[in-house]
Amino acid sequence: MEFEVWPEAVELGRLFAAQGYELSLVGGPVRDMLLHRRSHDLDFCTSARPEQFEPILRHWGRDGFWDMGRKFGTLGAMRRREDGTEVQAEITTYRSDTYDSDSRKPEVDYGDSLDGDLSRRDFTVNAMALRVPELEFMDPFGGAADLAKGLLRTPVDPYQSFEDDPLRMMRAVRFVAQLGFRIEAGTAEAISDMVERIGIVSAERVRDELVKLMLSDRPREGVEALVASGLADIVLPEVPALSLEIDEHHRHKDVFEHSLEVLDRAVKLETGPDGPVPAPDTVLRLAALLHDIGKPRTRRYEPGGKVSFHHHDAVGAKMTRKRLKALHFDRRTIDDVSELVNMHLRFHGYVDEPWTDSAVRRYVKDSGHLYERLNRLTRADATTQNKRKAMQFSAAMDEMEQRVRELKEREDFEAIRPDVNGNEIIEILGIKPGPLVGKAYKHMLEYRLDNGPVEHETAVAELHRWFGEQQNR
Repeated sequence: MEFEVWPEAVELGRLFAAQGYELSLVGGPVRDMLLHRRSHDLDFCTSARPEQFEPILRHWGRDGFWDMGRKFGTLGAMRRREDGTEVQAEITTYRSDTYDSDSRKPEVDYGDSLDGDLSRRDFTVNAMALRVPELEFMDPFGGAADLAKGLLRTPVDPYQSFEDDPLRMMRAVRFVAQLGFRIEAGTAEAISDMVERIGIVSAERVRDELVKLMLSDRPREGVEALVASGLADIVLPEVPALSLEIDEHHRHKDVFEHSLEVLDRAVKLETGPDGPVPAPDTVLRLAALLHDIGKPRTRRYEPGGKVSFHHHDAVGAKMTRKRLKALHFDRRTIDDVSELVNMHLRFHGYVDEPWTDSAVRRYVKDSGHLYERLNRLTRADATTQNKRKAMQFSAAMDEMEQRVRELKEREDFEAIRPDVNGNEIIEILGIKPGPLVGKAYKHMLEYRLDNGPVEHETAVAELHRWFGEQQNR
């Protein structure tokens, strides 16, 4: 078997061998090498303990060194090639990660052989190694054959594997999304039988796997695997609950299938790196998946056999916020995804009756920095099979976006403010700071949104008119 091997890996192997230590390239880099993918992040395992190989790694990694993983037996370093390419290496002592039955944190036990280390890897496709510097390929569990078949299988009994590290169950569905592989039948059965054990893993680690799944090339397949395995019932229960609901268009098998289609469509609407929504976008993809999760709680049966989901946008936004908090997402992501869910129906009235300039301004201001994402979510959600309606909807969106562009040429949408500020309100009306100033400011902001920018005298006259009304109440 021939390999195109990183010269840095061979060099490190020689440095370790000179000191009497074994070193092997392992896991993802070996898998990707067989898939003809190049990576500049190299993972190794070694017979040496961290304190023994630290001097070697510091010497090799002249452009950077880190030891955040020291307690897990891992040290890292980086060097920069002449062309500017950064090559990162992380080296870990032969080890085993295991959990106690009620622990959320892995315990690290050092091992003494490469085969033993590989046996504790998550899947056979990640349990291959390349000894360096001798370039001996090690595949004790048939990972290369599984790689050719596109199969995810554990090196040892899957029940033992998932008992040792339950997060491997999440990694299985993540690899479905990233690599397009399928989970071997016995491994899939073990996941379904052991889903409850994922509960001992920290929310942060589960979240990180979910994010990698969502940012993959095949997020839909990953979500389907997450639900089919039963893991979603534990980590994202609002999504499998959608399978019980028929959506209001009656053109999809259920809301779950509709949500997956919206996710597919949203991914296709992401932009290149210089566009407004560079792919892959965590916020847009999460919002697409979760936009209808309020439907189960708002379902009502109407006369004539129709089903309604009134206010499922607002209810879904609250549910989204609660779930993302439970998964320990950062506040910005929680706020943004929840707001997109809350606003995902906002545009729909435009198709029947185009908005006034005032309504367009409000849409842009209310969506704020989410404007481009909201438009893409809205387009993705228009999954009707009626070609005429689909064309009408698309044309309406095109028209609205063009109107926004034209309004932005005349107005500063990024900083819409009342034509008089708080200090001016106090001076013009001769009042003291207090709640009345806030009410006046809010009214003048509404006036600005309704009328666009006006002359200062016109704004002052409107302020006096409003103040007079307040005095007469």
